[in-house]
Amino acid sequence: MTVKLDPLPPPKPARGFGRLPVGRWFLLVGAALVLAFTAAIAVTLTTLNETREAREYIIEVIDPMVLHTLEMSTAMTTEESSIRGYGRTNEPSYLAEYNQARVAETAAGNALQAFIPRVPEVAADLAHLRSAIDDWRLAYADAIVRDVPSKGRETASGYADVNNIRFGAVRSAFATQQQHLEALHRTGSERLEKGWNTFYRALIVLVALLVLAAVLFTLLVRLVVIRPVNRLAAQVRAVAQGEFDRSLTVHHPAEMAELSGHVDAMRRRIVREWRTATQAKRALEDQAVELRRSNGELEQFAYVASHDLQEPLRKVASFTQMLEQRYGDQLDDRAKQYIKFAVDGAKRMQLLINDLLDFSRVGRVSTEREPIAVSEVYEAAVGNLAARIEDSGAVITHDELPTVNGNRLLLTQLFQNLIGNAIKFRSEEPPVIHIGVRRDGSVWEFSCSDNGIGIDTKYADRIFLIFQRLHPRDVYPGTGIGLALCRKIVEYHGGRIWLEDRKPGTTFRWTLEAPSE
Repeated sequence: MTVKLDPLPPPKPARGFGRLPVGRWFLLVGAALVLAFTAAIAVTLTTLNETREAREYIIEVIDPMVLHTLEMSTAMTTEESSIRGYGRTNEPSYLAEYNQARVAETAAGNALQAFIPRVPEVAADLAHLRSAIDDWRLAYADAIVRDVPSKGRETASGYADVNNIRFGAVRSAFATQQQHLEALHRTGSERLEKGWNTFYRALIVLVALLVLAAVLFTLLVRLVVIRPVNRLAAQVRAVAQGEFDRSLTVHHPAEMAELSGHVDAMRRRIVREWRTATQAKRALEDQAVELRRSNGELEQFAYVASHDLQEPLRKVASFTQMLEQRYGDQLDDRAKQYIKFAVDGAKRMQLLINDLLDFSRVGRVSTEREPIAVSEVYEAAVGNLAARIEDSGAVITHDELPTVNGNRLLLTQLFQNLIGNAIKFRSEEPPVIHIGVRRDGSVWEFSCSDNGIGIDTKYADRIFLIFQRLHPRDVYPGTGIGLALCRKIVEYHGGRIWLEDRKPGTTFRWTLEAPSE
């Protein structure tokens, strides 16, 4: 039976920071750190993206433009030297070399032109350079190619000044474009270096945030978990060591404040119940003394009942029978019937007194329990019922019987009563009785099954009550104590007994404790 206690009063609500639960503390600190980490990561990613763009700008744009400018400058130098050689010698090989260099110069110029959308700052330089090249080619190279074959090599010397002026302008345009590209390269390099420096600083900030997070969470765990737990543990330890009047108070976090309030309420209740229990124990000790005295008187009464009360009953039965023997010829049938009723009543009273004595002795006379082989108990019970078994033609079988903890005398009486009932309440067929056994955890479950008249399950509880009978005495004799005695014996051994719903016949089941291994 579960005892339901009144609920404990709610603890006092926490105040100040103590109102914040542990989860809220961690949420606040975690949210702040997450915001800081998010900002640092955003800066880091932005810096990485800018650094990547600066690197791509230098490697994929500026450096190729510098290379193509150099290729274009080299091609123009080759064009100028080839066309001068052609003007002095009129050799076609020089003209072929000029044409090849011109193709290379055009290809390099086109390559440079392709980068103009990404570097519009160089567009003017490239346009000026191409204009200078076109002017040189128109004023000098095309004139040499046109006049030398028809007018002779001497005409080339007339264009020397033009070549110096026009090609000088080309060199100047190349120098201007090269300086502009170098400036762009320096700007990109500075941007790249600045990006890496920012990235390194962001990494340092991230590492610092990690260290800060570890420190903050360590302090937070110490502040809102370890320290309150240690404080509550110290207070509980003091109470456990005997300081029962010491109150338990922890102010933060909210869970620990609530827990300490509940534990303190339990402490107060336990102290109150302990004091009440101490007073009850003293009262129980006084009652135990009175109970021992009362039990002594009951034992004395049992002795009187078993000897002094039965002696008058024997005398009533004996003298009534002697009255019938001596004056039997003078008595009519009604008087003889009355004498029979008196003798039967006296004998039933003796039987009832003996059964009551047996019922009262369970757990009081023979209290020792030890490992008992059930096979020996079974053999003793069957031996006591040998005459009834033989008269009824009963067949009794059993499973392999184990060893249990119990009292030999009481267990013999248990088996004897159950087998005897199976023989008494038999049907028209000879009794067939089986003692079954199975292990159920730490106990052995026994069963006694028969093919008798059976018991209606609606009487499953009534049959175990003392003096409860389901049949008239003239049909089935007895006092109605047998099954009540069986239940008392089983409960004394820490088990239980019940009627199983089984048709036909009757099956009783009960449990007994197995010996500890």
